[in-house]
Amino acid sequence: MMIISRSAMLSDAQANGYAVPAFNIHNLETMKTVLETAQELRSPVMIAVTPSTVNYIGQEFLIGMMDAAKKSYDIPICFHLDHHEKVDDIKALIQKGIPSVMIDASHYDFEENVRIVREVVEFAAPFGVAVEAELGRLSGVEDDLEVDEKDQIYTNPIQAQEFVSRTGISSLAVAIGTAHGLYKGEPKLDLERLTNIQREVNIPLVLHGGSGLPDELVQKTINQGICKVNIATELKMAFVKGLRKYLHEHPEANDPRHYFQDAVSEMKKVTADKIKMCGSVNRG
Repeated sequence: MMIISRSAMLSDAQANGYAVPAFNIHNLETMKTVLETAQELRSPVMIAVTPSTVNYIGQEFLIGMMDAAKKSYDIPICFHLDHHEKVDDIKALIQKGIPSVMIDASHYDFEENVRIVREVVEFAAPFGVAVEAELGRLSGVEDDLEVDEKDQIYTNPIQAQEFVSRTGISSLAVAIGTAHGLYKGEPKLDLERLTNIQREVNIPLVLHGGSGLPDELVQKTINQGICKVNIATELKMAFVKGLRKYLHEHPEANDPRHYFQDAVSEMKKVTADKIKMCGSVNRG
């Protein structure tokens, strides 16, 4: 068992020039696929769940899955709430044992974002829970949240320094041109902006919207201070690709223990590729 704190995990990544991959899971099969792949590659890993995933699995089942993982794997693992907006839900899950949370108040103005995030940080501190927040907004769709490209706001480096200082967060998700979901064209990231943010902020930086980015582009962001990369859409696409293939070839199939096999296999390939992209192989 090696469940460690998010702060320790990201601090090591920050000190040693790699990123921790954070995979959004949706059920037991996808969680086991990520953890088994990370175990094989000896990579630290974050298991992230959005509000709709928590609702789908159920809080008690999610905690049970987390407890089972503690007994089954010996790599650094951290469970994380991703893009949660309801403060009361976050507090309830912290009390149930979730060790890492993201409060997303980025759709509010700066002062209200600071106020909400600070409330979560102050609640989480006695539990030793790390808090991530976002300054600026990514376009695209994440869970039930949709942001048009015209509403995307990049992170201001100087404002980022004030935001970190006033909220006390453990890590900062930055908006530098990434998007949730798949990219409509060639992704263009503002790497100069990222460099300037990294100069102003000394806590680990987080890249959301990691699906669909070229490996070399993600690695450039890691070289410029990104310590955690979020991956969601590509995992879902790989899983359903394998599932469709199996059911097409075996239309008589009715046992999920069988027809999930190709889905898991496809998802493992993507998980392994993303771990290698992050440079986290043998870091666990």
